[in-house]
Amino acid sequence: MALLRFGTAFVVASCLAGCATVFPLPAFIDREDVTGSIAKPVSPLSKKLDAEDWRRAIAALGVALDPQGNGKTVAWDNPQSGLKGSFVPVGDAYPREDRICRAFLAEVGAQGVDSKQGTGCRDKAGEWSVSNVKPWKRT
Repeated sequence: MALLRFGTAFVVASCLAGCATVFPLPAFIDREDVTGSIAKPVSPLSKKLDAEDWRRAIAALGVALDPQGNGKTVAWDNPQSGLKGSFVPVGDAYPREDRICRAFLAEVGAQGVDSKQGTGCRDKAGEWSVSNVKPWKRT
């Protein structure tokens, strides 16, 4: 009798276990609605800049903000996109969180020019990053 109860319990448990099985239904999944898929801007200076524009701009930024540099304006341009710009270092370089930083003024654009101010920092690997970018108004 105990064997019969055990067998019945086993069959009932096996049947109920099938109720918890999950099957994906790919027809109901819309892959284009994945959250978190918003593309980040390529450059913190301007939404207009594509990857090649930013590559050229960040190279000019590195020359302009180099603590060993002459402190003069450094220009960049991209003939393919028609965009161009320049960086002017402001003040002296200073250390911050294991990086060397320097404030800058930037101009970016093709016909109309956006003037920005911000901070560029170089890490130990020599890579530059830009922060605190905001519009700059000439006075």
